[in-house]
Amino acid sequence: MARKSMLRIPDMDSSSENDSSAPGRSHRSLRVAENAKKKKEAEDPFLLALKYFSQVEAGTPWKGNDTLERHLAVVERVGLSRGLPPQAISILLEFSLSLRMGSLVSMRVLKFLIPASSVPQEAIIRGVSWLCVDKMPMSMQVVFVRWMLTVFDLIDSKDQLRAIYGFIFNFVTEENLCPYICHLLYLLTRKESIRPYRVRKLLELQTKMGCQPFLMNLLSLYKVYCPELVTLSVPPKMKSGFKNHNSTWKAALAAVKKSSTAELVSDLQLSVAVSGQPTARKRKLHSHLTVPVISSSTQSQNRQPGCKVFPLEQLRSFSQLLENLHRIELPAQMGSLLGSPLALHFLDCVRDSSAFLRLNFWLGHSLHEEFMFCKEASAMDRTEATSFLNTLISTQCFLQEGFAATELFLYKFLNIWDGSLLRPEILGLLSDIPVVPCSRIKHLLFEPLMQLFFTSSLFFKCSVIECLTNMLLKWLTWHSVYAFEDDLDISLTSQTPVNMTLSGLMDSVVELVQFVGRISAIGLQLEGYHSLLLSFTMDFYVTVSDMYLKYDLPLVLLPPPGVFYPALFATDPVNVDKLCHIMYRYRKNLMSAKSQERETKKPIEVSRKTYREFNQYLVSMVSCLWNSRAFQPGTGVELDKGLLSRSGVPEPWARFSLVHHPAFLGHALDFHQNCWPERTKMDLGSIKSGKRWDWYVQFLYCQGLHGLEEFIQSSLSRQSPSRATRDTTGGLSTSQTTSQTTAC
Repeated sequence: MARKSMLRIPDMDSSSENDSSAPGRSHRSLRVAENAKKKKEAEDPFLLALKYFSQVEAGTPWKGNDTLERHLAVVERVGLSRGLPPQAISILLEFSLSLRMGSLVSMRVLKFLIPASSVPQEAIIRGVSWLCVDKMPMSMQVVFVRWMLTVFDLIDSKDQLRAIYGFIFNFVTEENLCPYICHLLYLLTRKESIRPYRVRKLLELQTKMGCQPFLMNLLSLYKVYCPELVTLSVPPKMKSGFKNHNSTWKAALAAVKKSSTAELVSDLQLSVAVSGQPTARKRKLHSHLTVPVISSSTQSQNRQPGCKVFPLEQLRSFSQLLENLHRIELPAQMGSLLGSPLALHFLDCVRDSSAFLRLNFWLGHSLHEEFMFCKEASAMDRTEATSFLNTLISTQCFLQEGFAATELFLYKFLNIWDGSLLRPEILGLLSDIPVVPCSRIKHLLFEPLMQLFFTSSLFFKCSVIECLTNMLLKWLTWHSVYAFEDDLDISLTSQTPVNMTLSGLMDSVVELVQFVGRISAIGLQLEGYHSLLLSFTMDFYVTVSDMYLKYDLPLVLLPPPGVFYPALFATDPVNVDKLCHIMYRYRKNLMSAKSQERETKKPIEVSRKTYREFNQYLVSMVSCLWNSRAFQPGTGVELDKGLLSRSGVPEPWARFSLVHHPAFLGHALDFHQNCWPERTKMDLGSIKSGKRWDWYVQFLYCQGLHGLEEFIQSSLSRQSPSRATRDTTGGLSTSQTTSQTTAC
């Protein structure tokens, strides 16, 4: 036992020595870590530069200061290459605004103050306090406020910034600062920020400075929140948004973002051992055309205890949306709504005017900056722009209305567009614009489109016709949904300021239909009456032919002869069949309008000239397709007999009948082959004899020519063979049933 106890004593002594030495090792580790940190700081020139700017005293001379120049170069290189971390932003902003080494050095620092991730709100608050000291020159105050506007979306929180709204508002009296302060206030304004004395101050400034866009935009936001305080009428087509004076900073931000993204991709590729080197990438043109991530305007850690606000980014299901509909908080960046279907459901449910106003402001700023001032674009840039515009199109389709900012952007962009850049997306957005007043539609829409239409390819012409078809379809749909007797208001939404009467809508529709008729007739001549362009034109008139019955618009507009006759003499059965369907729908609409006029004793907006033109078109179609009397007197298309004889075509008056018409000739040959398979000589005239004529007509119906079937059954009154008279022109045999045109 004694031996065992003696053996344990050294172990106990050893344990006590280890325990006593543990604090010593801990202190040594801390010293080693501290020494390593100091060594790293001593070796890292960027950390040395930050330490220098945080400790430099006021009044230090800057001329001939090599240390200052060395540290400035280091910080500038880091800021413009990969951006500055939040702590560096705070240090450099404090150094710059305190003017420790004069305004020239401070201005230089502000110009490369590019954040890498976020900007601390405390740094912004500190900067505003330096504004209140009134120590900085006015030029530097302007630069600082512009910098704030540039990095506004990167500020980590804005609750304290909104708390000093009144201090910021006081700077609107400074003439040089006023445009930028109004822009900043526009971004910070909430309903509780609006006070009567602030409205009066803005109105006084407007009286003094005139109708300035920045004042009107801020007043329009005030009016949305508190219409009882702002009695000023805002012009419906006021210039939206604020001028972009910060393109240099934004370009630097985009380059920093692109650099960090490229580094991240490169790291990921190395981590998964992907072979091949990443290709060098240039700075993106459309660098800001990305939908932001949804984030609340108030950070969760800054939210008051017991606050019942539900952040939008926590929304996961539609049932959750319904449960928290009145507690959901709008995001800090309204553009983030475009990327979330649930957020769009919320926007559509609440119909918040301020939300649409903020969203239009963000859209207008993004579209104008990225498209109106672009010079060139790479394939990657176009991919991002295409994705953004497709997101915008799907959003407008979901909301069933276009954005005012998109409409104003398109009117400007059409004047500089080459017709090829992002063609499907631009035309898709164009088809969503609301009804344009008749007095402005020619200047805003028709003139730039006409120049592009006549100088572009066949496929662009087809795309324009399709775009205008969709535009007309949406106008008519809006009318059928929002029309209430004598009070028509197309703009029931809060974001569309133009109210349209029924007569105003009809005038705009007439202008649009006539414009398409003109460019289609000329375009068909330029393209040699191409079947594809003719098909798109026929699709347009399928919508036009049904405006009265289908969309309840008391208006009937016929296609011009330059469209009707090329369709009648087309070489493909699809376009002739579409023309037959169009004439069938025109007849239905005209007959309904005539009966409605008789019953109500009220004149419908259909002129007698329209009835006469329709009857003339009807006679031309029946004479050509059925009676085999083309080009004869009274058929609408008359040609001199000498001219017809010089053509060398036998029986030219019958060359456009259902048998010999180029569009139906293939069907006639198939029918002849099925009826007389043993014949070696083709005799198409035999189709017209006996019951084979009725069989042939039914054969055409079975080929999917439903428009032809509708036209024949509605517009022809067929007679029995016993009452038939022989056609002296030789175009119709006695055994074939004759017809009479049933005109309106």
